[in-house]
Amino acid sequence: MRFILQTEPLDPSALLAGFCAGRTDIGAIVSFTGIARDGAGVTLLDLETYPALAVRAIEGHMAEARARFELHDLFAAHRYGQILPGETIVFVAAASKHRRAAFEASDFLMDALKSQTPFWKKEHGPDGAHWIEPRAEDHADLARWNKKDQMR
Repeated sequence: MRFILQTEPLDPSALLAGFCAGRTDIGAIVSFTGIARDGAGVTLLDLETYPALAVRAIEGHMAEARARFELHDLFAAHRYGQILPGETIVFVAAASKHRRAAFEASDFLMDALKSQTPFWKKEHGPDGAHWIEPRAEDHADLARWNKKDQMR
């Protein structure tokens, strides 16, 4: 299990290649790449955090994913700072013996990252800048993991 937090651009292809290299003990790797979009004319995303606090929170989410799902490995990388539309914000990869655990672990981790990690988002566009709050859907996505039928 490893996590990277950085301001530099992420290369999802290189991250996935590194995560997959030499693996013969697993049957599945699932990855997710989150990309900044230019919806409503967004020209820049400022993603702010306190790095030590974010690392602690994300490592906690990763530990919970490892406890819930039968994983061989889990990796995540997240950017902060100024991000342009089309650039990668987050990359997650999960390795398991079978696909279902890898899919569920990746989904769980992204829901936790989206709603429970100390990141503050400000979008810049033609009408100025404004802060973005998690949506009701983000909280609902996270809440579904608290249901007994989702516990592993």
